[in-house]
Amino acid sequence: MGSLQSLISFITPLFLLLLLVHRGESTQPPFSCDSSNPSTKSYTFCKTSLPITERVRDLVSRLTLDEKISQLVNSAPPIPRLGIPGYEWWSEALHGVANAGLGITFNGTIPAATSFPQVILTAASFDAHLWYRIGQAIGTEARAVYNAGQAKGMTFWAPNINIFRDPRWGRGQETPGEDPLVTGKYAVAYVRGVQGDSYEGGKLEDGHHLQASACCKHFTAYDLDDWKGVNRFVFDARVTQQDLADTYQPPFESCIQEGRASGIMCAYNRVNGVPSCADYNLLSKTARGKWGFQGYITSDCDAVSIIYENQGYAKTPEDAVVDVLKAGMDVDCGSYLQNHTKKAVEQKKLRVSEIDRALHNIFSVRMRLGLFDGNPVQQPFGNIGPDKVCSIEHQDLALEAARNGIVLLKNSDRLLPLSQTTTLSLAVIGPNADSSKTLLGNYAGIPCKSVTPLEGLQRYVKNVIHHPGCNAVNCSSAAIEEAVKIAKGVNYVVLIMGLDQTQERESHDRLHLVLPGKQQELITSVARAAKKPVVLVLLSGGPVDISSAKRDKKIGSILWAGYPGESGGTALAEIIFGDHNPGGRLPVTWYPEEFVKIPMTDMRMRSEPSSGYPGRTYRFYKGEKVFEFGYGLSYSNYAYNFSSDRQRKFHFQLNQPSKATQTPEAKLVSELGEELCERKKFLVTIGIKNNGKMAGKHPVLLFTRKKKPSNGSPVKQLVGFQSVKLNAGESAEVGFVLSPCEHLSRANEVGLMVIEPGLHFLVVGDEEYPVSISV
Repeated sequence: MGSLQSLISFITPLFLLLLLVHRGESTQPPFSCDSSNPSTKSYTFCKTSLPITERVRDLVSRLTLDEKISQLVNSAPPIPRLGIPGYEWWSEALHGVANAGLGITFNGTIPAATSFPQVILTAASFDAHLWYRIGQAIGTEARAVYNAGQAKGMTFWAPNINIFRDPRWGRGQETPGEDPLVTGKYAVAYVRGVQGDSYEGGKLEDGHHLQASACCKHFTAYDLDDWKGVNRFVFDARVTQQDLADTYQPPFESCIQEGRASGIMCAYNRVNGVPSCADYNLLSKTARGKWGFQGYITSDCDAVSIIYENQGYAKTPEDAVVDVLKAGMDVDCGSYLQNHTKKAVEQKKLRVSEIDRALHNIFSVRMRLGLFDGNPVQQPFGNIGPDKVCSIEHQDLALEAARNGIVLLKNSDRLLPLSQTTTLSLAVIGPNADSSKTLLGNYAGIPCKSVTPLEGLQRYVKNVIHHPGCNAVNCSSAAIEEAVKIAKGVNYVVLIMGLDQTQERESHDRLHLVLPGKQQELITSVARAAKKPVVLVLLSGGPVDISSAKRDKKIGSILWAGYPGESGGTALAEIIFGDHNPGGRLPVTWYPEEFVKIPMTDMRMRSEPSSGYPGRTYRFYKGEKVFEFGYGLSYSNYAYNFSSDRQRKFHFQLNQPSKATQTPEAKLVSELGEELCERKKFLVTIGIKNNGKMAGKHPVLLFTRKKKPSNGSPVKQLVGFQSVKLNAGESAEVGFVLSPCEHLSRANEVGLMVIEPGLHFLVVGDEEYPVSISV
């Protein structure tokens, strides 16, 4: 027995050494054009001094037809004879590098990555620079994972920039909300950060490599997953040209033109009868032609197969292949192109030049990532090591994002913040109080750490009693009597309720807007029994109808914390106990339960009073609201004023009014010309003062509205936002450069932007500033 133990003690360190050596060998990231391979010197595609276009042309010319076809799918196999490794296009990084796709693993030297708040909460900060810094951190960690040999690709299928049109949508949590401007600004900031561009943009125009590749999805008008038997695979979104022009398309236009995204994903759904991935007008004419997109276009996973198998749009599998390649798609997430492209060529339905076009886009992006420049360790991003993943800096950023996103919805009699000295006992009740998984939302990777709301609150109060209250978030059964008994015996009660991924997620839209099961009954009963008004915290992506809690005097404060990421519990506790002043504002309208009477399949944004259709989002909705878009309280009070008290007037003149404007007074913005529009820009300066006793970070939201809205005009429209930090009693000024052509125009019925005469108001808080337009 002793000799066996000696043998084991000798073998164990030897085994560990061999394991480390083996791991060290496997940590080599995949790349092409290895300088140690003599044959690469003869390949033109390996010559880094040449333009990428020339290098790609050479590479594609060397491929056989079978090799070409093999590269059209997300899991592209290697081409050993040319020294080209396999490549995985599908990786995810929605709010942190994740192993949700096929490209990333956490089974090596890097076991986790920073998990930022779910996007809907990050958007509530209305802080574009914060969004950029998160993008930067994600891009840096992505490159570190690749350098460590734990990534088979550097193309990440984020951000999701679809409009959160309907509150029931299970994937609304992934988006920056319901406003096209906010969504577009988020897209630009995130993409620039991930790809290694500067905050202002332009750095990558000089031929710099991409740090990582971002992909804006899902193009376009995709915001229904599975609702009452209608699923995204067969849904035909009927969208007016007007709604496309001013709601669904602007975020993608910003993502491409300003963000310079290197990827786009076309959606499952059809738009006005045509599958998005087979729509030449959408992919080639609009994205590439009109907006100047230069990158690759991937399908959503199996979106090519459904064109034939589910939608019946194509008559054969080969026709589906032809449709998408001719439309301008490049990568098939799936195997359809691998299985049916050769037959389409043999049937003479598809020219090889269409395949070559796709390959040019595919390999251009891989070269822009530096994957054909030899050993990546010797390249610009080669020194980004594992220490950059889960760094203190990135974890602090995740905490900052959670702090700045959480929204205070109610604070009667200034219940919050609770006193750190006199709160001797605390009950923390609810199914989301101690769930680390709920904090992350969907498309999450393995977080660096996890602090639940319960754990965060326990750092402030020694005597904390926890009870889940419900069997699960669905709360099909509730231990109301036990929860009530606990509530009666403590100083304060914090209820941590809401939703999780069982209630809202990809492929699962909600049917109702109220809290699940017996959650509301539990809240009411505990609040009634507690010694003092309770604090209600909601974890959710989509809005919830909590009208009764809003009215209930026994519920003193309400906080919405989205899905706040790895440090969400810390941020929440800091706000509840006054170490951070909340400043988040809702990025979506919160509707009452009766809104569910409206079919989710109705894509119209604008209201139709004659039929009782109320419209959608704060821009067009004319019904009752639980909370408005942009709503959010603070522990401070902020006052605004416009620095000028005189009315601004603008005059526009055209010699030949266009017939396309629909009204004789309206002018097409496109006919005014860039020079005139540039000349009419003006600066709006807004003074803001923190009248409270706490320092705070406060988003300033600037809206416009027309005094007499014309048919189809928004009720109001966000035209700018900035986040400003102010100490107690401090004042500051923020400036917005506005263009009447952009910010005081509207989309007409045929989808063209027009500017009309009349009185407009700039609105911030309760302050208004008049702007007059004459034509």
